[in-house]
This record gives sequence, structure tokens and C-alpha cells, in this order.
Amino acid sequence: MLRTLVFTFCVCFTWMTNAQLEQSKDTIRIANEEIEYEIIIIDVGFNSWILTNAKPRNFYSQQYLEAKNRIFVSSWNQRVLSFYNTNLYGFQIDYDFGIDYGYEVNYLLYNYFLFFQQKYDQKL
Repeated sequence: MLRTLVFTFCVCFTWMTNAQLEQSKDTIRIANEEIEYEIIIIDVGFNSWILTNAKPRNFYSQQYLEAKNRIFVSSWNQRVLSFYNTNLYGFQIDYDFGIDYGYEVNYLLYNYFLFFQQKYDQKL
């Protein structure tokens, strides 16, 4: 049974149907079936951003990505709890720092945070 982490980012200001999302290719899903978690990122432009702006995989160590994600997730969740711009920070991220999500999940999450900060002029 695959459980979805609360990493479903849908920071879209226009409503899109599933067909439109599929067509735009702005939905990224990575699953780590071994530990029964997945990450789903839906944000217009993220797919092209990661292809053109992200450092290549294995540029960073998994430990580096986990350390950065710890900071970003904590900051994100603090903004959710303080109702800071609920259009952008609508829900907490259920990221358990004691679980090894693997490289790919951490890589995508880290890069999403970089994308999010740039696109929405935020500083986590």
C-alpha cells in the first residue's frame, strides 16, 4: 500500500483539468515503493525549470539535500501554522526527518523549494 506524503504541491492560480495537467507535463510523480511513500509535484513551470535550472542528479549528496530539506520544510510548516499567505502555504508537509526517502525524493523536493522561492519571490 503506497502512502502519499503531503508533498502534493498545487500552487496554481488557474484551475486546470487533469487532461490539461497531463498535456502541460507539469505533474511530476516519484515513488519510493520500498518505503511506501511518494512525492507528487504539480506546479506550472516546474518540469521545464528542473530541466533547465537544476544541478544534475548526484551533484549534491543525499545528506546535503536532507539537511536543506529539513530547513525548507520547517520554514514552510511554520508559515502554514502562522497563516502566512494561505494562497501559497495552504498545508503542512508531512516530512519525517527520521525516514530515508531516498535520493530522488529529496532531490525533487529540494529543487521544488528552489523553484518555488524563485517563482513566487519567497525566501524559506
